Amino acid sequence: MKKNILFSIIFVVFSIAMNAQTNWKLDAAHSKVSFNISHMVISEVTGRFTDFDINLTQTKDDFAESKITATIKTKSINTDNEGRDKHLRSTDFFDAEKYPEITFKSMSFEKTGKDSYKITGDLTMHGVTKSVVMSTKFNGTMVDPWGNTRAGFKAEGTINRKDFGIVYNKVLETGGVMLGEDVGIIINVEMTKEKK
Repeated sequence: MKKNILFSIIFVVFSIAMNAQTNWKLDAAHSKVSFNISHMVISEVTGRFTDFDINLTQTKDDFAESKITATIKTKSINTDNEGRDKHLRSTDFFDAEKYPEITFKSMSFEKTGKDSYKITGDLTMHGVTKSVVMSTKFNGTMVDPWGNTRAGFKAEGTINRKDFGIVYNKVLETGGVMLGEDVGIIINVEMTKEKK
């Protein structure tokens, strides 16, 4: 009898917790994962990944304490230069055959202002996992013409590629190096609320 009561209580609590969660799925057609890196000291190279997925689980009225996971396919890198992209997929950089995915899993989702958040999580790239921080702006929600609730976010952060074992570079004759170490990350996403 006591076991049945305990089981019932656990089931009710679990059901309430599950119902309190709101899942958001990526609208990839209206989202972008991009990056930039210094090139030859005087300019920047920009690029993007075209194959990625992001999921967000919301547990409060705002997005504080939400959970987010992301997966990026390294082969999908695109800098609008076929030769450079092939080199970036090679063992000099991402080694896409050995490390086909970049993953991110949030550890904290902290509200820092009316429409701003600090997302801290584990980024795994090139076989190395490091904690990174993404400053995130919440752009609001709206209902589209088909009755779907959508939310928009823009997240920005910086990582040092050498921290992830991507160390390739060339010294220039004039001094300095071909590529910078810091990589800027900019993620613009549109998420769709999962209907219950």
